[in-house]
Amino acid sequence: MIKASANIPCPCGSSLKYKKCCRRYHQGALAPDALTLMKSRYSAYATGNADYIIKTTHPDNSDYSEDRQSWRASILAFCKETTFEGLKIIDYSDESENGEAFVTFEAYLSSGILKEKSRFLKTEKRWLYVDGVVSFA
Repeated sequence: MIKASANIPCPCGSSLKYKKCCRRYHQGALAPDALTLMKSRYSAYATGNADYIIKTTHPDNSDYSEDRQSWRASILAFCKETTFEGLKIIDYSDESENGEAFVTFEAYLSSGILKEKSRFLKTEKRWLYVDGVVSFA
């Protein structure tokens, strides 16, 4: 887990400092699109921001839980045991007229490469992560 200092390079790989990139979303700004939400969620995992992961997860997601304490603890455990080494966006499909978008990415983790095609829905002006098809390389 990376310490979320304002001046670190943003974990999402944008080449901006964290304070000029994903930090604003972690502090409450709404992601303008699903791609930005996906990158900010990766940064939240990398910095151990479990509250942001919870806040940006759709209720239809299989990990969604009303037991916020246990859910938060589970996310933090994953963040602490994982080194987040990089993010590569493979594809982005925005079907905003339907309120749905897809982001395919590779996350380089200490446990291997996670490849996922994530699905996002726009609900009440907010993009939320719903689910994804995952494969490990």
